[in-house]
Amino acid sequence: MIRKSRLVLIVLVLFSIACGSKITQANFEKIQTDMTQAEVYKILGEPTETSGVSIGEFSGGTSTWEGDDGVISIQFLNGKVVAKHFVKSKEASSEERG
Repeated sequence: MIRKSRLVLIVLVLFSIACGSKITQANFEKIQTDMTQAEVYKILGEPTETSGVSIGEFSGGTSTWEGDDGVISIQFLNGKVVAKHFVKSKEASSEERG
């Protein structure tokens, strides 16, 4: 019975670590101009919201990720990062102040 309890505890700890939000200041700072959309998605996961437009040979759009720490918005042009923004959540800001 003790083995089973330990196994359940280990699984729960690993699950909580794996489910941690990817929407953090640290991950935002990993995003660089000219990274591909696939590289960004590998760091941040699937976006909460995406919008885009194509005109001739140009395509662009914005992908947004929402998390406990804040909101990350990335602008893409032809599949590459051209701009990025991070807005810290009010909760995260107040936790830092103490």
